[in-house]
Amino acid sequence: QVQLVESGGGLVQAGGSLRLSCAASGSIFNIAAMGWYRQAPGKQRELVASTTSDGSTNYADSVKGRFTISRDNANNTVSLQMNSLKLEDTAVYYCNANLRRSWNTRWSAYWGQGTQVTVSS
Repeated sequence: QVQLVESGGGLVQAGGSLRLSCAASGSIFNIAAMGWYRQAPGKQRELVASTTSDGSTNYADSVKGRFTISRDNANNTVSLQMNSLKLEDTAVYYCNANLRRSWNTRWSAYWGQGTQVTVSS
């Protein structure tokens, strides 16, 4: 069994900062990409940022220059530092990992339970 557990969401004023963290645990052989998605009310889930095991990163245009994703491969964790938060960043943020549970199993996507980020004016 694999679990992704997120922490760090909350309420912050516009212009403020929050840091989200996610830890993957359980029967994990290796993890390819880890990332963060978000879903605002009435909208589709969208990619915020992702990172591969070799350190490559990818960001949504709307967060470039404000958010930074980082990963600890040894501990299977990924974090998202969010600065200069805007009202439109309000959403439920989900951690995602693309991983294998053993050397001979297929790659599968796993999701955390989500953490609420609310930016107020």
